[in-house]
Amino acid sequence: MGIEFGLDTFGDITRNADGELLTGAQTIRNIVAQAELADTVGVDFFGVGEHHRAEFAVSAPEMVLAAIAARTTHIRLGTAVTVLSSDDPVRVFERFSTLDALSNGRAEVVLGRGSFIESFPLFGYDLRDYDALFEQKLELFVDLLKEEPVTWSGTMRASLENANVFPKTEKGLRTWVGVGGSPESVVRVARHGLGLMLAIIGGSAARFKPFVDLYHRSVASFGTTSHPVSVHSPGHIAETDAEAWDAAYSGFEAMNNTIGRERGWPVYSRARFQNDIGPEGAIYAGSPDRVAAKIADTITTLGLGRFDLKYATGTLSHESMMRSIELYGTEVIPRVKRILDAQD
Repeated sequence: MGIEFGLDTFGDITRNADGELLTGAQTIRNIVAQAELADTVGVDFFGVGEHHRAEFAVSAPEMVLAAIAARTTHIRLGTAVTVLSSDDPVRVFERFSTLDALSNGRAEVVLGRGSFIESFPLFGYDLRDYDALFEQKLELFVDLLKEEPVTWSGTMRASLENANVFPKTEKGLRTWVGVGGSPESVVRVARHGLGLMLAIIGGSAARFKPFVDLYHRSVASFGTTSHPVSVHSPGHIAETDAEAWDAAYSGFEAMNNTIGRERGWPVYSRARFQNDIGPEGAIYAGSPDRVAAKIADTITTLGLGRFDLKYATGTLSHESMMRSIELYGTEVIPRVKRILDAQD
């Protein structure tokens, strides 16, 4: 299929021109407009994350994706990620098979354990069951992907006996698992024959090469289906490096300091940002030339099948994000393809 290029958002609450925070409702409407633009400029995939906290507007990504499906034509639609551990696999499959119908076969799902834990107490789950919840629910979801009657039993939800789930998809549901860098998680993805999506939000992409190799070795060992590997990383694009960095910094600072206060991180600084946007950092920010070169290097280093740019971080304005999306589709993606073609 060649290399695919996607965009991801968590629905960060942004500010207007006067510096005031937008409502969650307006943020969601802006996401739909952003996805429409992504479709127009030729982006392959648009992912919407699930969160349950004040900094993010989207708690029901499938609803947002359904609205996007009705207003787009080509772009594939999915999550970034669906927190399967605190959800029900049957309902997740039903929602995405419905989205697949509405989008004429463009739906896909990215499943994850959840790096944010707000959904667990919200929906009545015990964090002590964090690992068991995901393992058992993923096992059931993989059975549901066969789209045949399912018999299943476990300790984390009610058992199923010859249960049939509807609606069926027309061509199957493409499924990935988001992984932050645990070898055990990589092996689990391979064991289930699903796609591996690496969330690289810190450090050099090259340090994840052992996980890509582990995935392919594990697939061969288990005899399961091998899929292209994808990477999800943050960034921002503008006409020049300086413009992109100046626009992006306040958003990264706001988000890192908000989350960092809860997790004991040091205060974010311009020096840290400059390191993150450098060759050894995980932020893809700058001019189209700079971002394209860094994406191409990551694709080559890791042997990727898809790269997803998380284009929304913190309070970055809607207008800045729209320009970033436009440049990603019209300037960055063609540049990356030319770089990769020249390497062949």
